[in-house]
Amino acid sequence: MARYAHIVGWGMAVPQRVVTNPELAQFVDTSDEWIVTRTGIRERRVAGPQESTATLSIAAAEEALAVAGIAPREVDLILVATVTPEHLFPSTACLVQDTLGASKAGAFDLLAGCSGFIYGLHLAAAAIRSGDHQVALVIGAETLSRIVNWRDRNTCVLFGDGAGAVVLKGSETPGGVLASMIRADGSGGELLILPAGGSRIPFSEAALRDGCHFVRMNGREVFRFATRVMEKATREVVEQAGLRLSDVDLIIPHQANIRIIEAAARGLGLPMERFFVNIDRYGNTSSASIPIALCEAVQQGRLKPGDTVAMVAFGAGLTWAAAVVRWGAPAPRPRPAWLERLARLVRYLPAQGHSRWMRLWRHLDAWASRLLGRDED
Repeated sequence: MARYAHIVGWGMAVPQRVVTNPELAQFVDTSDEWIVTRTGIRERRVAGPQESTATLSIAAAEEALAVAGIAPREVDLILVATVTPEHLFPSTACLVQDTLGASKAGAFDLLAGCSGFIYGLHLAAAAIRSGDHQVALVIGAETLSRIVNWRDRNTCVLFGDGAGAVVLKGSETPGGVLASMIRADGSGGELLILPAGGSRIPFSEAALRDGCHFVRMNGREVFRFATRVMEKATREVVEQAGLRLSDVDLIIPHQANIRIIEAAARGLGLPMERFFVNIDRYGNTSSASIPIALCEAVQQGRLKPGDTVAMVAFGAGLTWAAAVVRWGAPAPRPRPAWLERLARLVRYLPAQGHSRWMRLWRHLDAWASRLLGRDED
């Protein structure tokens, strides 16, 4: 019996702080007109001191699980796509797993630039179709504000912070992820890169002095690459799904630059009305871009049960990816905000207690081992 991977829950989380173009113009040589004309961005969200990739991931995941009506203990796979993880290790996905109390889930991070969410969707859907997993949580989350040079107008105006998540569940009912593809061309790796922080250029005074801890981008070459692959990948994945472009109700592209999206629309011969765009309010949130847009498309009624949606992205690597999904999830049942907060408290408080107990148990076990002389020198 064939198995299908359906999206049954979705959620997003963005920082409260909004940074507008006029605010940026106060400390970098730019203007609202310059930014809007070249990118389509009017504002972006920036994480505060208490916000991070993990906290945003957890908030988006909790919302997605609430929409799906699925308890964390039912999740058996967690993927977090990000280029700004909480730490190099442990993975942000493991921190999410611990906080949610998803005690049966395997968890790992995935780094594929702005294509990361679709890469994760591709892998999770394959795992479900294989029968190895039943419920997967795929998250795209970023705090890009932590790696941009706020004095470089070519990059700081582009990026924002946020997270989006979906819950995939196995089913024998046809639908869900109909097709997906992932591709890469590492020869263009230097076009969009964070030079320092890995084994090639460890953090040092010299690296900091040279600004190697900030993202660097060859905007012109990335633009040329993106305009080629967005159209090509969309056509390829739609054909892979056995469909025509006319069968696709909505296209959700990576929100990197409005001119790239408009170029893709022209290449596909489709009106902009068929594309969902929210780059004006969030900027480029990398791997969080598509799941955030997906959530807003549902909220605004642009994506309804029975619709077919195509998602397409490109990013550092260089990478690109696309997916076609038959939207079958019912609209979430609205409930009062206070009731939702109470439900989350009841659901996740035991997970926090379990995490604290496991830490205490490790301390006790280590103490007992030293006391009984079981520890090796």
